[in-house]
Amino acid sequence: MSARMATARPSSYRHKSEKRGMTYNIMLVGQSGLGRRTFLNTLCERAVIASPDAPNPETANVADPMKFDTYEVAMEEEGTRISLTVIDTPGFGDGLDNTSCFKQLQDYIEAQFDEVLVEESRVKRNRRYRDHRIHVLVYFIAPTGHSLRELDIELIRRLGEYVNIIPVIGRADSFTVEELDAFRSNVMRDMLYYKLPVYNFCWDETDSEALAENREIMEHIPFSVVTCDEVYDNEYGS
Repeated sequence: MSARMATARPSSYRHKSEKRGMTYNIMLVGQSGLGRRTFLNTLCERAVIASPDAPNPETANVADPMKFDTYEVAMEEEGTRISLTVIDTPGFGDGLDNTSCFKQLQDYIEAQFDEVLVEESRVKRNRRYRDHRIHVLVYFIAPTGHSLRELDIELIRRLGEYVNIIPVIGRADSFTVEELDAFRSNVMRDMLYYKLPVYNFCWDETDSEALAENREIMEHIPFSVVTCDEVYDNEYGS
């Protein structure tokens, strides 16, 4: 009987999640031009973030300070309602000295933990309280073709203990297939060498089917991302 209960838990959890819906908080971090905006729009299949205005040529060489832009998206995936909160971080890594960016990100993530602690300490909790702790930070790696930069290593090293980090290669279409494989190998070599704490998909061993899928996913880290704002449907022979 206990064995049946153990094997039933994962599917039971999914069933409950499908009925009540799920909430996710995602943070997007990466330098400008790596496709954060189009990644989010492609993920949600809608224009969550509008195309930016053309920069002023007179101030194009001046890096804007990093800021936090929050977007709320309601969507449905395979019958499950998802309330998605996305925190974008324009301005990260665009300056000559990006030390303050690391601290701002860390302070932001820690502040969400503090909010939850305060709420759980209340005698009477707010039933409508929304947990804003970041579930995952998607970090966009520049397609240099060589290896991780000091900026990448420092970001993952400093924030990996506070949040789940999933590394992705931005603008992966700038590589050929062979170049992409070589770059991914270089990135993984650096991650292992510096012992960088990226998210491990294989944390749950109670669901054998999910474990097999997650092990396969781990083989593709870092993921490569190619996105576009427009879809072209070419019909040949018409």
